[in-house]
Amino acid sequence: MANPQNPQGNHDPAGSTQMFRAFVDEGPQGRQAPAPVSASSGPRIGLIVGIVVAVAVVAAVAWLALK
Repeated sequence: MANPQNPQGNHDPAGSTQMFRAFVDEGPQGRQAPAPVSASSGPRIGLIVGIVVAVAVVAAVAWLALK
């Protein structure tokens, strides 16, 4: 009796990998690269927000300790 779910001798274990590599090498069609964000504004905003949060946490801890 033949097993239609698992044919013998016709399985290529690297087939899906080869198809994936071909897809990746081809690249997306019709997509454009995102617009570059100003390199100085992104990290600077994150740094300012981080400092404000750190100061708020230190102030809260000091207030609770001295209460």
